[in-house]
Parts: sequence; structure tokens; C-alpha cells
Amino acid sequence: MSDTVMAVQARFPERLLDEANALVRQGWFEDLDSVLQEALRRYLDAHRSELLDRFVREDVAWGLGGKD
Repeated sequence: MSDTVMAVQARFPERLLDEANALVRQGWFEDLDSVLQEALRRYLDAHRSELLDRFVREDVAWGLGGKD
């Protein structure tokens, strides 16, 4: 895994950001970036096989149909 850090811009519902910021204020995370990194990491870990299956099915469908 690369150690390169890239900036992204994202939009979140206010309530979700309020909850994330509360975790920072309570000392669970150093900052909002670390909350979002951990959330994305956990999501990808939990859904990796599901995502891979979907991507493979889409690639096969594209290859068979030749559609974008």
C-alpha cells in the first residue's frame, strides 16, 4: 500500500459530519481526516468481496456486450 496522501473533496449530510466531529471532540480521533480514513478503510474491508464480484460481473457484461 502506498503512503502517498491525496486530497479529496466530498459532501456529507450535516448530521453525519456532526457525529464525526463529536468523535474528534471526545478524543476518539485526532481529527476529521482520521475519522474519514478509518470509515473508508472499514467500509472497503467489510465490502471488498462484494465490490470485487460486482466489478467482475460488470466487466464480463461489458466484454460480452461491448457496451460502455
